[in-house]
This record gives sequence, structure tokens and C-alpha cells, in this order.
Amino acid sequence: MSQDLLTEQIKDAIQGAYRTWLSARDFKPRRGQREMIAQIARTLGQAESRVCVVEAGTGTGKTAAYCLAAIPLASTIGKTVIVSTATVALQEQVVLQDLPDLKQRAGLAFSVSLAKGRGRYMCLKRLDDHLKYQDQQEIPIFDVSNEDFSVLYQEMLNRYSQGSWDGELDSWVEPLPDSAWTGVTTDHRGCSNNRCSFFKQCAFFRARNNLEGADVIVANHDLVLADLALGGGAVLPAPEDCIYVFDEAHHLADKTQNHFASSARIQGTLQWFDNINNVLGTATQRFARPANLVGLSTNVASETTALGDIFTDLSQALSILPFEPRDEERELYRFPLGDVPVSIAELCTAALPGMQRLCDGIERFHELLSDAVAGNQDWEKAFEAEDWLLPVGQLQGRALATLNLLQDYAQGVEQGHRCARWINRNQYDVEMVSAPIEPGHILSEVLWQRCYGCVCTSATLTALGSFQRFLERSGLPPDTPATSIASPFNYPEIATFHVPSMQSDPRDFDAHSDEVTRLLPDLLSRERSALVLFTSWRQLNAVVKALPEDLAEGLLVQGDGSKQALIAEHRRRIDEGEASHLVGVASFSEGLDLPGDYCRHVVIVKLPFAVPDDPIDQAIAEWAEAQGRNAFYEISVPDAALKLVQACGRLIRHERDYGTVTMLDKRIVTQRYGRALIESLPPFRLDIASVS
Repeated sequence: MSQDLLTEQIKDAIQGAYRTWLSARDFKPRRGQREMIAQIARTLGQAESRVCVVEAGTGTGKTAAYCLAAIPLASTIGKTVIVSTATVALQEQVVLQDLPDLKQRAGLAFSVSLAKGRGRYMCLKRLDDHLKYQDQQEIPIFDVSNEDFSVLYQEMLNRYSQGSWDGELDSWVEPLPDSAWTGVTTDHRGCSNNRCSFFKQCAFFRARNNLEGADVIVANHDLVLADLALGGGAVLPAPEDCIYVFDEAHHLADKTQNHFASSARIQGTLQWFDNINNVLGTATQRFARPANLVGLSTNVASETTALGDIFTDLSQALSILPFEPRDEERELYRFPLGDVPVSIAELCTAALPGMQRLCDGIERFHELLSDAVAGNQDWEKAFEAEDWLLPVGQLQGRALATLNLLQDYAQGVEQGHRCARWINRNQYDVEMVSAPIEPGHILSEVLWQRCYGCVCTSATLTALGSFQRFLERSGLPPDTPATSIASPFNYPEIATFHVPSMQSDPRDFDAHSDEVTRLLPDLLSRERSALVLFTSWRQLNAVVKALPEDLAEGLLVQGDGSKQALIAEHRRRIDEGEASHLVGVASFSEGLDLPGDYCRHVVIVKLPFAVPDDPIDQAIAEWAEAQGRNAFYEISVPDAALKLVQACGRLIRHERDYGTVTMLDKRIVTQRYGRALIESLPPFRLDIASVS
């Protein structure tokens, strides 16, 4: 592609759309928004290295900026824009508000589709199976449950048939138990695609068809990562044909870390070996023992027996590790530097050939079932083959996951990429876990090296004024274009950062909790609305329990209801002139949009440092120290700074907003890193008392 891709014609289209949109909304142009549009357009118009990072402070209008820059350019060159968010709330905002607004007021013509994972859609085949086989046990197509959801399932079928429900989890109005929904969804291994008798009525494929030819697809990070893990192009268009926009991009590394982690339970796997033999053996019997299934079932049974012996030895080898208690129910042992002892690595290596043959056998069994669905197997009752795709497909998925874990432990540090590896143990089982501590190398391989272009944006991407931590964790080169755009809000005039005089050290749990308990009643009495943020459930529960009864009973505490229900009740109280105070932990420190009177005071109980005994964080710090780096100042402090900015961001949501952030952790004043944390915040007016 030539370097003059960003032609005058495309520039005029972008600028014209921006002017039209501003005029229609009666907005004045914002310097930061113009800067963001220009940076994205320049990057996507380059001949190569079309990836940029933009931190856009609250109030910049970043959604409009990236859409106005990316959509006209993508339309010209025939690429699809994938807007990916970390939260359902932002995904719905982009689809239901932002994009329709731009289509209506910016003079841009583009089609939009919402992409969700298969697990968000009801599978008609599974729903029909539940209703058809609910009194039969000979086909093990369901997880055993003590609950009877037949009435609910019949209602689902009725509504879907009548067109009053579209088959999506998010549009089912009434509360829906997880166990009920799990029973009527499937994954790609349990789906026979166009061979399914319900294919033409399938909710997932109806939604997926809407993706074909869409100019803009709104997805989420989990779905994008799942698509990339399958090689790209499985659900979304191929990366080479996409311009990705990762909104809330500060979540991308953690999402990747979680998505590509692996685990296996020892006793659970031994029981699963029995389940494999049961499912394949029962299926073989069901089809009157055709020779090809008999051979596979026999071979698989032989492999599970041999693997069972190895896993028993592995259980004994793991049992002598020096576990440390983590809570009342769990013990943990973390392998220093992720280095697995030779004795354990050798057992995992010994299991690999048999596990690979087991994977191949289950996969071949699944292929034969698919052939039978297509009418290519002369079996008795071959019409039932479709019913067995899901249970056998689930066996196949777990077999591959177990194989990946064994390969990881067998290779250890020799695989070249650093992983945190640890063992969880409770009274029932022992679990082997591995998670990449450098998720950037995965993103580099599956995304950055393949995508046509990409924009990473968020209100919080810098830590202590630098993009280094984000670029490192995301696997982006240090010279990646990165721009920080300040919020247009006049923070010194509208917001105060307050640190009261405090005596306790937050590392002294009891003393700090007691002091917080004493201070909170007065702090909460200052405004009708407040958001109180804790860093641990333990301290939240201790403080709420110790507060005066009349105050504690009126609090809206995370966990006492769904997040949506608590926020709805909070808004109702404020709308009716009552006082209302929300109390929560880390998940309440971002994603809550409480403008104006809904939040005049944010109380942050403790600096948001990572939990000191988290095995991944311990491994990251250990590797950094091994490189001669200072893990606390290079990793812990920057990560805490990022989380602190996110928490403070709950206060000011628009230009006419105002309020106070109160910090109940004196370390922000007494410790050397405290000044750096304060300087990383928006330019609040400071009200810092002398701290004992």
C-alpha cells in the first residue's frame, strides 16, 4: 500500500463528517478530540506499522473520535472496523447510542452489527433435547442437575417460536440461573452447523449472518481473543481485513492472560477418564456397536487406563510439595521462576504421547458422528448422532486443554516464554495451573503482526506519566506512536483531592479498619451521594459490620444484589431526594457512570496495590527481580497508579460536575512513591492535612 493512502479526499471526508456532526449536535470542536482524530487517521494511513495508542481523558469524546477517523478510511480501502470493549455496558452504549448518533448526524453511511460469543445464544437443538429427553437417562447429553427447568425451557421455546424473544441471554427479561442457561447453550464442537435440523432457526447463526458485509462490528475483548485463538476469521473477519479499535484497552493484557491460561485437576481428571469411557461406550452401544466406533472406544479405554496410572503418580509427586495455606479451604505452592521440578516434568512428559492419542481418538469419534449426521455412516439409529456431538465435543475440548497443560509443565521454562505455575490444593483435589506472565508475546503473534491496523484507547493507559508499562504488557514495540490527550475538564475548579489526618498504617488491618470505621460516618454525611471503594472483601465486611447500625443498614453494598439492581436503587434514592451511598470493591472502581448528583464524593479506603499473595503477581515480581529490576517501583507502583486514576475517574463525568475524592491511606503522603501517585492524578485541587 502506498504511503499516500490518507488522500486529500479521505481527509476531506473525515473533516466534513466531523464538522457535520458538531453542527448537528451544536457542539464546539474540542482540541483533544481533533488531535485524536488526526493521530488515528495518520497512523491508519501509513504503509505499515498501523498501530497507535491514544490515552484520552474523560470528556474527550473518544468514541466519536475513533469512529470518525477509522470508518471513512476503512470504507475507502474495503476493511472492516472491529470496535472491541471490555464491558457489556460500553458495548451497548456504542451500539445503541454512539454509532446511531454518528450515522444520523455525521452524514456517514455504514452498516453496524453486534457480535457476541456463541455462549450468549440459546441452542435450539439443546433446548429441544432437554424437552425431548428430560425423562431419559440413556443419552448423557446433559450435566447432572437436581433442578428441573422444564417449565422454563418450554417458555423459552414458546417465546422464541412466537418471535417475542430473539434467543439471546441479554434480552431474556426475567432472572435466569446460570445452571439453566448453561444447559441450553453449546460451543463450536457441539454444533453441527448447517447439518443441524434447527440450522435455519438458529439464533447464533442468524446473528452471525448479520456480520457478513457489516462495515462496523462491535464485539468485546473476550470474543476477539477467542476468535484469534482459533486462528482468526472463525467468527469475525480475518485480522488482515480488519481495523481493530480496542476501547478500554487497559484490560487487554489481563484478558489475554486469563484467556490463554491453562489448568487441570488431578482427581477431576481421573474421574473424567471414567466419563470418557462411559460416553463413548454408551454411544457405541447406542449405534449397535459399529466396528469403527468399537475400535476407537477400545483404544481410548486403553489410553485412559495408562494415563490414570501416570496421573496417580503425579498426584503423589505433587502431594509432597511444601504447600502454604491461603485461606481456610485452600493451600498453594508456586514454582519459583515457573521452573517445574524434574520429577514432575518427567511425569508430564511421560503422559504426553498417551494424551495426544486420547485427543486424536476423541477427535476421530467426533468426526465419525459428524459423518453420521451427514448421512455417511450406515449405523443403526444413525439419526441420533447429532445428539452426541455436544458431549463428545466437550470431551474433545477438555482433552486438548489437558494436553496443553501437560505440554506446558513438561517444557517448563524451556518453552521460551515466562509463565507463572502453581498448584492449588483443597480437601477434594489438587489443581495444576499455568498462566503467561508476558501476555504481550501472544498478542504480538496473533494480533499485532497480522491485523491491518489497530487503535488502542482508554482514559487510563499511562502509569506515572509513561506508556511503558502498557506497551510492555501488550507486546507493542517501545516506538509505537502513543499520545496522551488531557481531559477538557477544569479539575482545579470542580474537584478536590482530600487526605485527612490519619494515624493508622493501612498495612495494620485492625488499626486501619477501626480508623476507617470512625471516619466514615462524618465523611458520608457531607454529601447525599457517595461511592466508597475498598481493596478487599475482608476489610469491606469488617468495616460495614462495625459501622453504626442505622448507617450500615442504609448502605448499598456490593454483593447484596446485582450491580445493575444496586445502581438502579441508588439512582432512585437520589432522584427522590434521599441520601444514598454505594460501597464496593475493585469492580466498582471502573465502569460505573454516576454523573452529577449521583456521585459527589468518592472515598478510597486504601491504595489499590495488587494482593501480595497473588501467584501471578508474585511470579511477575520474581522475574523482574531476576533481571535486576525493582519490581515494586517498576511494576507495583505503576499498576497501583493506573487503578487509582480509574477509581478517581468515577467522580467527574461531565464539564458541569463537581465533588471530592477522599483518600484514607496516609502512605500517599508519607511514602516516597506517594508524590508520584498524586502527580499521576488529574490536576485536582489538593486538600492534604498533616498526617501522623
